[in-house]
Amino acid sequence: MEQFKSSSVEETIQIGFEFGRELKPGDVVCLNGDLGSGKTHFVKGVASYFGIEPEAVSSPTYTLIHEYPGSVPIYHFDCYRLKNEQEALEIGAEEYFYAEGICLVEWPEKINSLIPEEAIWIKISHLSDSERTISIHQKQQE
Repeated sequence: MEQFKSSSVEETIQIGFEFGRELKPGDVVCLNGDLGSGKTHFVKGVASYFGIEPEAVSSPTYTLIHEYPGSVPIYHFDCYRLKNEQEALEIGAEEYFYAEGICLVEWPEKINSLIPEEAIWIKISHLSDSERTISIHQKQQE
């Protein structure tokens, strides 16, 4: 497990950028954390590593998936509003998981059984209003 501490939005974006260096096409990254913990800012950092402007990245809460064309395509999921896994299947979520892009999934617990076993899990936790811990695991934590 790797663990980082962030004291600002900019630091969270930078940690995401550095993490992006380790990713390759086909990777699935699951982001756990409360509302407002910084999941989307982390995604902005990962996307910026692949040449996508951070300002272009927003939470796909109402569309479920945003696709960002970069040096490697980024597929940004937000499963918060899903009622069940069937809804994810209907929009083709599984095809994205096995495509040539990188999938970043917010609220992955909503589609737990669809997540590939080799997914990388990240937990972002509030320490205070401005501080977060970012923990990166190779397996889902119980």
